[in-house]
Amino acid sequence: MLTSAVPWNTEETRRRLKQAATEEFAAHGLHGTTVDAIAKRARINKERLYNYFGSKEQLFATVLADELAQIAAAVPLDSLREEDIGEWAGRAYEYHANHPQLIRLLHWEALAYGDRNIVDEEQRTSSYRQKTDAFAQAQSEGTLSQELDPDHLLFLILAISSWWWAVPQLARMITSAPTGNQAEQARRRTTVIDAARRLALPTNRR
Repeated sequence: MLTSAVPWNTEETRRRLKQAATEEFAAHGLHGTTVDAIAKRARINKERLYNYFGSKEQLFATVLADELAQIAAAVPLDSLREEDIGEWAGRAYEYHANHPQLIRLLHWEALAYGDRNIVDEEQRTSSYRQKTDAFAQAQSEGTLSQELDPDHLLFLILAISSWWWAVPQLARMITSAPTGNQAEQARRRTTVIDAARRLALPTNRR
């Protein structure tokens, strides 16, 4: 009697490969990570990686796109009419505190590509443009200050909420507090919220 072959769980395989790739890429970057290392961490034959993702570069782009989708879902920018820009920045700060791999991946992407076009640049640019448009709309309605252009304002808000995790060694040396210090984390979050409000809100609302 013949035994039926057990079907391969495609989704689980993809999940394990992406999880392994996220850890490897965050630690070693695009050029420092090998397909063999990802396959070994995932405990899956590397040929399946090529079958599912095509190349290491495409897998890196997929991993980063997933990470960006997760922060967009966790820290949405629904409407700056009701949204407190300071709290939005504070939530972004908390997200990066709990998911430092995203900033590491963005750093490695910058080192790998510089200012050259990346794999899914058009889609990501569209996503950022939507946020810039939301900032511009809020400025036109008087919800946000018009002192800075909306694209620069968005970039600065993103920077103050994430830079602590981009260079944690500088944050530790400047503040004289280890990264895991809860009191310092609360102080940093408060600073991010206050700085975002000072940057973005009209003078009479700060």
